[in-house]
Amino acid sequence: MIPAAFDYARPTAVDEAVRLLADAGEDAKVLAGGQSLLPLLRLRLAFPELVVDVGRIPDLRGVREEGDTLVIGALTTQHAVVHDPLVRRYAGLLAAATATVADPAVRHRGTLGGSLAHADPAGDLPAVALALDAELVAAGPGGRRSIPAREFFVDYLQTALGPDELLVEVRVPKKEGWGFHYEKFHQVAQSYAVVGVAALVRSDDGHIAEARVGLTNMGAVPLRATAAEQALSGAGDAAAVALAARSAAEGTRPSRDIGASPEYRAHLARVLTRRAVLAAAGMG
Repeated sequence: MIPAAFDYARPTAVDEAVRLLADAGEDAKVLAGGQSLLPLLRLRLAFPELVVDVGRIPDLRGVREEGDTLVIGALTTQHAVVHDPLVRRYAGLLAAATATVADPAVRHRGTLGGSLAHADPAGDLPAVALALDAELVAAGPGGRRSIPAREFFVDYLQTALGPDELLVEVRVPKKEGWGFHYEKFHQVAQSYAVVGVAALVRSDDGHIAEARVGLTNMGAVPLRATAAEQALSGAGDAAAVALAARSAAEGTRPSRDIGASPEYRAHLARVLTRRAVLAAAGMG
């Protein structure tokens, strides 16, 4: 299908983009990599009056260190995230999960910020941001503000971003020395995850000292498997991990669609959590 008519702007600075969004209000959409927005436009599921293309803003790309934090520009492509040496060293979970997104063509165009701002609960990266305790920085007319990942995703395809705000960077605490693994089940190659699990594990003397588990597609927003995280503390073998993983679906509200029933998704959450944590802890 052909998209409905819209105006198009291509700012070259963050302030200019924010001004355009503020002037247009609810009638504007941000175009980053376009891998989520363009299909919506073509299917006429989105009808913006203005599309603001931020692809020419150089300040939104790249990865840098700030003390104990890794700062990733929102416009950094998924391909760049996968291969960046700083991401691989300090946020290996993010690199590993991003490598599973769709296919190489999508990853060369899709951006980290675009994936997070789209807020699809079936997308791989929101749950990873949650597990990493990332903070997302938004620029608006009043300046910049930092939003914890746990507060950023508010409902299905909805975030805490205001209509006049632009996601400019993602800040990730360094996790050097932590084990990690992203495990997902999808029915065909390159499709969305029926369920995905992002596991991050800090071990001490052969036991799990701390675990963080993010869940993909187990509700309207990405979730942390908090009950499983608590149960994993002190686990020292595969049996203990398997027992803790039984609580992975507690507090979730998985949907029913053509891909799976809620009961099947809950089963997958438990199975994939066990696999992901065992791999992250080096017990697999």
